[in-house]
Amino acid sequence: MNIESNIKANIESWLNGDYDEATKKSIQNLIDTGDETTLIDSFYRNLEFGTGGLRGIMGPGSNRMNKYTVGTATQGLANYLNKTYPNQPISVAISYDSRNLSKYFAEITADVFSANNIKVYFFKALRPTPLLSFAIRELGCKSGVMVTASHNPKEYNGYKAYGEDGGQLVSPADKLVMKEVADIKNISEIKFNRVDENIEFIGSELDTLYLRKISELSLEPEIITQESDLKIVYTPIHGTGITIVPAALLKFGFRNIHVVKEQEQPDGNFPTVIYPNPEEKEAMTMALSYAEKIDADLVLATDPDADRVGIAVKDNHGKFILLNGNQSGSLLVHYLLDRWNAAGKLTGKEYIVKTIVTSDLIAKISKYYNVDCFETLTGFKYIGALITELQGKREFIGGGEESYGLSVGELVRDKDAVISCAFIAEMTAFYKNQGKSLFDALIDIYIKHGFYKETLLSLTKKGKSGAEEIKSMMEKFRSNPPSTIGNSRIIILKDYEKGIKTDLVNNTTQPLNFPKSDVLQFITENGNIISARPSGTEPKIKFYCSINSNLNTVEDYEKVNTELDNHLSSLLVDLGVTEM
Repeated sequence: MNIESNIKANIESWLNGDYDEATKKSIQNLIDTGDETTLIDSFYRNLEFGTGGLRGIMGPGSNRMNKYTVGTATQGLANYLNKTYPNQPISVAISYDSRNLSKYFAEITADVFSANNIKVYFFKALRPTPLLSFAIRELGCKSGVMVTASHNPKEYNGYKAYGEDGGQLVSPADKLVMKEVADIKNISEIKFNRVDENIEFIGSELDTLYLRKISELSLEPEIITQESDLKIVYTPIHGTGITIVPAALLKFGFRNIHVVKEQEQPDGNFPTVIYPNPEEKEAMTMALSYAEKIDADLVLATDPDADRVGIAVKDNHGKFILLNGNQSGSLLVHYLLDRWNAAGKLTGKEYIVKTIVTSDLIAKISKYYNVDCFETLTGFKYIGALITELQGKREFIGGGEESYGLSVGELVRDKDAVISCAFIAEMTAFYKNQGKSLFDALIDIYIKHGFYKETLLSLTKKGKSGAEEIKSMMEKFRSNPPSTIGNSRIIILKDYEKGIKTDLVNNTTQPLNFPKSDVLQFITENGNIISARPSGTEPKIKFYCSINSNLNTVEDYEKVNTELDNHLSSLLVDLGVTEM
């Protein structure tokens, strides 16, 4: 086999080390069958405990999700906690989603924490990410772990690490944990022997408390009562959402909920979809078909750990269409601000948050209501960290990111598809009570604030060669950026890795007040924004394009929409990425 010597050495260390026989047998089978590609990808590096924890393909090897990589991550996190909180009682909460081996990895995580004299609150059954975030704060934990690979394909799993605020770890904590994990050089350092008395199981009591608290945030309970028969189709896409989303809708007062039966049961093989991702139209096919059959008012879908929500609504021709994350986020922020304003609740201390690649329409709506809209780097952990920083000083109304991650209020410090589903249903009921659909409401927003249109191109580049190709693409854009895109001159270049904003017209620079991140953003003379960033959780490089135009009347919608679509296509061609 043509395998580099350092990779061979890593393989040998696993074959000859203190690993279980099943693991060794699996590795030997790859050798015997000559599966060079899988061997290289499994051993060319250690699966990194990054700023979002772990995420990778399941299987044997240092670059895979397995007992040993999960154990190493947990031991490193336990070491960090014991050093950070000396002579203090430490507790953590652990939950897991429906993916294959999720419960097994969660149990390994519980074993290691308990063996390190850390109390574990362990959910008896699978529960969503937002409930885990809620539990950390409610139970006074110092940390938490959610075993999930979110919306990745079925061969993946992952491990999200949380701080005591219920948000995913941010700097400096994430770097300190990463160092502790990297300092573990041998699996003999991992304490795998469970201490039963350090583990306490969580039942439905947290569900009840969470549901009560989110229902108290409802802005229009009387209108929900009037529209309680709103016809909602919901699919959990074989994930954890089934455990609590229907209950949340019922708690808000909705009585006409139809679950897609073929996708109701949690199943890590995700048998009815290619990707369990509500961003993908294919994952919504069954829900859309069901909605058409029963003439539903709203379609809701959540990913396996129920932190992302996808929605479908009827357009002005009565046809169901999927809304992207920018559209659903803009609708939700507009609804929240409009209702807060109508109730006289805006005092000047409230704020909205979005990420740097999320539609500027959200910022424009916020400005209209004289509410500050803060920007963070991509990743809801940065939004969660800002909520924690401002807690007690200002009030977070809502916000999110274009990748279908939204939240309302301060109960949770991560994306929360459960509360988002409830508020999207409430918002739909509110507009229906006015004789409008969500699509009508979106057009109204475009007429008032501008027709913003975005698209996302994701290019998948798997394995070692793919990681190198993505790195090369980003280096090329940095060293030789385009001068024009879409027949419009680039006037501003933001490099979040270097922390510099360059005014290309005046040839001046200024620092960007953000943590360093591998993101490039091009802003053109006519207001187009194109961003490039490697995904932090998938083997992808992503290109985000945003353009906008005026929309004067409802009748102009089709024409302007077509013009914007054509313009978006030309931007990607100019960027040279559509055929890669």
